[in-house]
Amino acid sequence: MSDAYTPVYPHQPLGGLLKGKRALVTGVANDRSIAWAISEAFHAEGAELAFTYPGEAMGRRVIPLAKQLDPVAILDCDVSKDEEIERTFAELKRTWDRFDILVHSIGYAPREALDGRFTDVTSREAWRITMDVSAYSLVALTRAARPFMPEGGSVVCLSYYGAEKVVSNYNVMGVAKAALEASTRYLAEDLGQENIRVNAISAGPLKTLAAAGIKGMRTMLAENAAKTPLRRNISQEDVARAALYLCSELGRNVTGEVLHVDAGQNILGVVSMG
Repeated sequence: MSDAYTPVYPHQPLGGLLKGKRALVTGVANDRSIAWAISEAFHAEGAELAFTYPGEAMGRRVIPLAKQLDPVAILDCDVSKDEEIERTFAELKRTWDRFDILVHSIGYAPREALDGRFTDVTSREAWRITMDVSAYSLVALTRAARPFMPEGGSVVCLSYYGAEKVVSNYNVMGVAKAALEASTRYLAEDLGQENIRVNAISAGPLKTLAAAGIKGMRTMLAENAAKTPLRRNISQEDVARAALYLCSELGRNVTGEVLHVDAGQNILGVVSMG
């Protein structure tokens, strides 16, 4: 079977699930990104989009791609700096006085922390950087988005099974994803009274730019299709459809959840990760 990503949207829209909605999408890196598949799906379902990217180098990739979906803004934002987040949302306010959806698809760990024994390669600095960028950024971005959601809204972030069980070489990123999932629950409880829902999607392994830094990912993908209950790997579009559910009226009473989109991988007791 091929793992090549073939975009489905906008060829199979589901009926304008997000018509009249506005979504801020973070974490697009290229056309294989989960965040990009979500963006395509949201655009096809009627949402107006804005994007952020981290730094000039990433901007050279993201800006031409994002322009294909007619966004209202494409903003540079380093989520590890509060002043950058504040500036970004101040710029966004010039265009939008409100928006409905925040997509958090951000994760980073130093490459050297993702190859070797967890005890040996997890430096204090690697821990700090990974937790800050991959987990705390959800809290910081949600705090900044909150004033834009006076009538409620939806926040969705991207996690992975390494938050729950040990995955070889996922190391400190697994710890950060666990913190991300816990933060999802705490944010959901805190903001539920304001009708802001916060959920996470735990996606199965995919060929993305972020996954390329994890040793053994190619082997994992090759073996995964034969071992999941559904006997296949997932696609970026599968995750995008889950995000549509969580961020539309279909999921209006779902919050604080970690929705697994992994062909059933998470229910298995023993899975070889290569």
